[in-house]
Amino acid sequence: MSKEPITEEFFINKLAAAKVHFERALDCKHTEFDDLYPYMIEHPQFFWYKRYVAWSELLTIVNLCQELDFNWKSQFSDHQVEYVNERVMSAKVLDYWFEKNDSKEHAQR
Repeated sequence: MSKEPITEEFFINKLAAAKVHFERALDCKHTEFDDLYPYMIEHPQFFWYKRYVAWSELLTIVNLCQELDFNWKSQFSDHQVEYVNERVMSAKVLDYWFEKNDSKEHAQR
């Protein structure tokens, strides 16, 4: 098993994966979290917690990219960059992460 070098490309790939994970959690779609905690699907707070975990993962990778001076902002729209910089997963983030919730991109994720 070879180790992948820690490069900007490595972090940007991890960031893209974390963004998809967060967006899938926003849409209440299946993520790896569902496989780890299948019993939580029965609990109403599950989707909130799932989103919180995905948001935390995204912020952690963004923070590492910032510390390493990697260009993480190119992966996001301007308003998403603003939300990430605010660091709080507010109702605004949940409601307006996607510019248009009925967009083709949103429906295909």
